[in-house]
Amino acid sequence: MFCPNCGQQQVSQEIKFCSRCGFPLGLVAEILAHGGFLPQLADLYKSKKIFTKSNGIKFGLIWFLFWSLLMTPLLGIAGGDEIVAVTAVLGFVGGIIIMILSVLFLTNAPKNIQDGHLNQSENMMPAHLKANRTQSALPPQQTQPAQSYVPPGNVWKSADTGDLVHPHSVTENTTKLLKKEE
Repeated sequence: MFCPNCGQQQVSQEIKFCSRCGFPLGLVAEILAHGGFLPQLADLYKSKKIFTKSNGIKFGLIWFLFWSLLMTPLLGIAGGDEIVAVTAVLGFVGGIIIMILSVLFLTNAPKNIQDGHLNQSENMMPAHLKANRTQSALPPQQTQPAQSYVPPGNVWKSADTGDLVHPHSVTENTTKLLKKEE
């Protein structure tokens, strides 16, 4: 095992602290033994939280639908003019504000252990890789001699960039001898 702090290789798995930096390695070994999860923290993940981002967005949407689409027409039928405008604004603006504040300030819901958090290392590998574990890592070697290669005809033509043309001299035909005119 290597120290996650300084990277020094440890002599055995039973060492509690890194000999170079003093990092506590007891929890690291336990986390690695349990697949990246501490079983002591399982009760923290079991309790569902009510105030999460997704619940806040759902509540804001229900607030918007209830006040804007249900209460506003019902109060309009009942005959209140001012209260209809207040409920329409309250439904629209209140729902938007609830959704924005829930995205900004509420936390995400914790991942559940029963959803396969402990089996995470096995679930990280895609299915097409799990099925072909018996195959070798590389395909069989394929060789083609250089003499047998024939480029496809008229498929690709290089652009005429003029790279092979020798550039003219910058000073050629530009300098004239100064003659004294009489």
